[in-house]
Amino acid sequence: MCGEDWLPVWQEAPIYDRLIGELGDVPTQVRREAERVLRELEQVMRLATPLSGGLPQQMWPPSPRQ
Repeated sequence: MCGEDWLPVWQEAPIYDRLIGELGDVPTQVRREAERVLRELEQVMRLATPLSGGLPQQMWPPSPRQ
């Protein structure tokens, strides 16, 4: 069922259309939110990286090695 013909069957499923009608297109909303969070994280990481190109300084002491 994971072949190429599963997609048309899924798209024709009335329950899928009904769920989208009731709840919105949740997968698309989740993907957009994940992309937004990724862009914000990339911006924060760029700001946290020193201009020398090194890794950001550690903000807390490392845990003791065991």
